[in-house]
Amino acid sequence: MENLNEFKALMATPKKVVVTTHFKPDADALGSSLGLAGYLKKKGHQVQVITPSDYPDFLAWMPGNESVLAFNPDNASIVNKSKSIIAEADIIFCLDFSSLSRIYDLTDPVKQATGVKVMIDHHLEPEDFAKFKQWDVTAASTAQLVYRLICEVGDQSVIDENIASCLYAGLMTDTGGFRHNNTRRDEFLIAADLVALGANPSHISKLVYETNSLERLRLMGFVLKDKLVVLPEYNTAYITITDEELKQYASQTGDTEGLVNYALSVKNIRMAALMYKRKHDVKLSFRSLDDFSVNEFARAHFEGGGHKNAAGGQSKLSLEETLQKFLALLPQYKEQLTRKN
Repeated sequence: MENLNEFKALMATPKKVVVTTHFKPDADALGSSLGLAGYLKKKGHQVQVITPSDYPDFLAWMPGNESVLAFNPDNASIVNKSKSIIAEADIIFCLDFSSLSRIYDLTDPVKQATGVKVMIDHHLEPEDFAKFKQWDVTAASTAQLVYRLICEVGDQSVIDENIASCLYAGLMTDTGGFRHNNTRRDEFLIAADLVALGANPSHISKLVYETNSLERLRLMGFVLKDKLVVLPEYNTAYITITDEELKQYASQTGDTEGLVNYALSVKNIRMAALMYKRKHDVKLSFRSLDDFSVNEFARAHFEGGGHKNAAGGQSKLSLEETLQKFLALLPQYKEQLTRKN
């Protein structure tokens, strides 16, 4: 971190701290948030993790989950409490996002708050909203950047089993179980450190990857059988899921996570997309292989972004209109998608 000594001075005395992360947090977002919160509490700070939405039930095992305040715009009590805590915070840590729009209804409260902003993130093209930044696009996860920051301030010994487990979960998932091409020597070394500090790889993997509801498994079977479309002329595959289909399978937050990776796993596919209706818009997830940048694709066409080979987006159009827009774009990317490496 730049200005590390100034940051250490800021954190030297107990503060009121808010930790927040992006809408619909995944394991890296929640794991890095709870890992950081656990560390800050041990250092004597008053800490509140506030997420801008709910998150998957399979993440509820994480130590500290019981104290998370999940923002709900339909609950006046939670809205008022969240805004009050953010307004009174001395420091606001912004984890796993680089644009304030990624926290939806919390955007204005955080933007208007007088507390010092600290961004810890690994996504491309960050906004300049934070005084302190722990930012590295080469890092596979935000969790490892939290770990690195704790070590930089000389507090590795403060990390206990609970903190290590949260951070390990974030690192494990954002590397796809150490399978993605963002997995380097550093990721393995940090994973080894976290295991030495108490994280249990087998147990955490079981909790994250092998704890499914029956409804989620049935949704997955339906999607793979009836909703996966392959376009060999573009080396592209896509999945669309309607609101009615999600209701039919009693879909909960997190049930669509990972589906886009199945589309990408089809032989010869270079880009995969998942589109499904959310409350006010259509959510899109993109994955790619090799040099095709879904980050650029999502930024250019779907108000999104993320990483080169993993990005997200959104659309205010209907699901069918969003699909037609996506399909109409493919011809202009055909050369990139079909080019032999």
